[in-house]
Amino acid sequence: MPPLFSVVIPSYNRKNFLKKSIDSVLNQNIRDYELIVVDDGSTDSSILLVADYRGKGLTYIRTSNLGVSHARNTGIQNSRGSYIAFLDSDDWWESSKLEHVLESINNFPEINIFHTEETWFKNEKLLNQKKKHRKPDGHVYKKCLPLCCIGMSTSVIKRTLLDEIGMFDEKMPACEDYDLWLRACLRNKVKLIKEPLTIKKGGRDDQLSNQPGLDKYRIYALEKMLNSGHLSGENLELTISELEKKCTIYAKGSEKRGKIVEAKKYWDKLKYYR
Repeated sequence: MPPLFSVVIPSYNRKNFLKKSIDSVLNQNIRDYELIVVDDGSTDSSILLVADYRGKGLTYIRTSNLGVSHARNTGIQNSRGSYIAFLDSDDWWESSKLEHVLESINNFPEINIFHTEETWFKNEKLLNQKKKHRKPDGHVYKKCLPLCCIGMSTSVIKRTLLDEIGMFDEKMPACEDYDLWLRACLRNKVKLIKEPLTIKKGGRDDQLSNQPGLDKYRIYALEKMLNSGHLSGENLELTISELEKKCTIYAKGSEKRGKIVEAKKYWDKLKYYR
């Protein structure tokens, strides 16, 4: 019988963090899950670390270094659960994470997307989250536009919804989560579990969120939404407005760095959508 949850952990050269992530899954209060670790071509000794878990119910898949979107998609494609729970390899869960999600699934069977509050650490210090990072609940498409408002490691999504909207865009080296949540939240309500059940560590140079020029990928995602034919009314106007903001910021930044051709490309996008 397939498990209720499939937990997918993508990893690349994270041997110093991966054990804590894996252990946090194996220590869950409920057992109705499978755990899939997708090693995106690590060159450290991650493969030896995972070997220590042989016989403990962990599926290990090693791929070429094709990026986090491909790694997550590989995990999904090899999973059997009705719900996909994501966990990044440098984050971890409280032992009651899946138990709380199961309770919410039972209480809100019409919901396809669940996420939890999270605790943030930066450079080993507890980080107070800003108002803009407040977790949303209900119809949240509007809140998805400025920035990614659902943390991957907090999220659980119903498999049938991924079948409907598609998986992660493998053309995106970053902000692939922003793109997914725009597509997922356009027509689907989100349920926030208000307990901080996910722990996130930041402040390192190897994290994708620290890459420069991320708005380029968010603009790409917004254009996908505008070209999808699924937007109308307020959602259409809000998406165009957000695209204008991000294109303006990115174009001005390109001009400042002397990238005039790049800047013109993004100024032209403003004219196209108005």
